[in-house]
Amino acid sequence: MFTLPPGVTFLERGWLSSNNIVLQDATQSVLIDSGYWTHAEQTHALLAHHLADRPLHTLINTHLHSDHCGGNALLQTAYPELEILIPPGHAAFVDNWDPKALSFTPTGQHCPQFRHTGVIQAGAKFTVNGTEWQCHAAPGHDPHALIIFNAQDGILISADALWENGFGAVFPEIEGFAAFDEVEATLQMIDELQPRCVLPGHGGIFEAVPAALARARSRLAQFRADPAKHASYLAKVLLKFKLLELQRAPYTAFYAWSEDLSYLRLAHQEYAGPVSYKDWIRGLCVAMEKSGACAMDGDFIYNAG
Repeated sequence: MFTLPPGVTFLERGWLSSNNIVLQDATQSVLIDSGYWTHAEQTHALLAHHLADRPLHTLINTHLHSDHCGGNALLQTAYPELEILIPPGHAAFVDNWDPKALSFTPTGQHCPQFRHTGVIQAGAKFTVNGTEWQCHAAPGHDPHALIIFNAQDGILISADALWENGFGAVFPEIEGFAAFDEVEATLQMIDELQPRCVLPGHGGIFEAVPAALARARSRLAQFRADPAKHASYLAKVLLKFKLLELQRAPYTAFYAWSEDLSYLRLAHQEYAGPVSYKDWIRGLCVAMEKSGACAMDGDFIYNAG
């Protein structure tokens, strides 16, 4: 079992919120990703317990999906001197707060407005507890995403670029941008970094990196061969995410929420053929129920699994 070095803490969360990684030494504390907004109070409580009476100095977002930056606003209030660093690609949309361009509206998710104090780019390095961490561009799941590597200890903060069993849905593909090649390039870069241990954005810490990369490449090959399979996967991810947030909802209300999601509309338009949108969404929910991801009982749909 890999033992994290002093000053590195991995806070595993449920799938609604991204995991949190805390890096600290005697003079500074750095948080990587802040989770979803509905869990922001919990994120703050976990940090307050972990940091005791010390402040949080820096928050770095690996990318600006709502489950990775939803706690930013609350933490900014809790720690007034907090420095928030984001990848530069969406900085202008944070400055002018554009929920559509930031993907919150297209995914049917929410993120309270926050301010960033700076950007952090690929190639940037920072040192905590005498150890250097370096940011690397990791496009695919998100075109502006970063991963962060500690070469000294072989620790990779992979966000959604690599999980133990896959990687995050490739949202640019649904928008019409060919991003499977970017996923492949990112997996290759991780392979070349040769991490000993991965702290993913979701799921537990893992050390069997070659096996995880093999599974990720196999999934990518399936998506390349059948883009409709990826579109279905992405749609189920969005539906499941909302169920994780709601836990229980009238099916009519759940369907009404789905009607306004441009990502779902694009996936349906491109890959559902003659099936109506209403029937397509119902079919996805039925498939999720069969896999144990949800349950439908009368007029309600429930989170499960």
